[in-house]
Amino acid sequence: MIMDSELEKYILDHSTPEDEILEDLYRQTHIRFVNPNMSCGCLQGKFLEMISRMISPDCILEIGTYTGYSSICLARGLKPGGVLITAEPNDEISEFTDQYLKKAGVYERIIRITGRIQDVIGKIDQQPDLVYIDGDKREYMEYYRIAIEKMKPGGFIIADNVLWGGKIIQTDTRDPQTRGIIEFNEMIRRQENIENLILPLRDGIMLIRKKY
Repeated sequence: MIMDSELEKYILDHSTPEDEILEDLYRQTHIRFVNPNMSCGCLQGKFLEMISRMISPDCILEIGTYTGYSSICLARGLKPGGVLITAEPNDEISEFTDQYLKKAGVYERIIRITGRIQDVIGKIDQQPDLVYIDGDKREYMEYYRIAIEKMKPGGFIIADNVLWGGKIIQTDTRDPQTRGIIEFNEMIRRQENIENLILPLRDGIMLIRKKY
């Protein structure tokens, strides 16, 4: 979804500004990497931080690290002694990511796992209170099944990109990424052990609470 530029500027002007570390991370991501829009950015990052601070989780599971913007924001809300476990299949950006996790002071609270979450979930013993899904859109349903089974009752899942630039209304599309989001959204609508809400923030964020 595309927000009116003047409205977005107003929101940014009236929200807590991005700190210098995140601002530099966002800028360097756009300079150095392909598909820099995969970085969540200021508004969404502050939203993730706020949610994490409200929940004050012992454990967060993040599916899709990329360059670490969302990891930093989520980790800032961890309970003292809490940990964020983040899985990312692309090991070529780990050195870049780690330097910013260190600059932000959250490196020691983050366990980074290289690989697809489907392949590495067996290495994770903790039950997350909060799960953030922002990986391959074709695999969202798999991510959800892993998350909902692993997490505690009363825990929350945040799924990114659920409006997918408005393409989710193109129900006859054959694009696999779009189909992945459409099928994920439809699957969630049929679940009985959760409640959920879609927010039109950036590219659409879904909040999901596991009831039992």
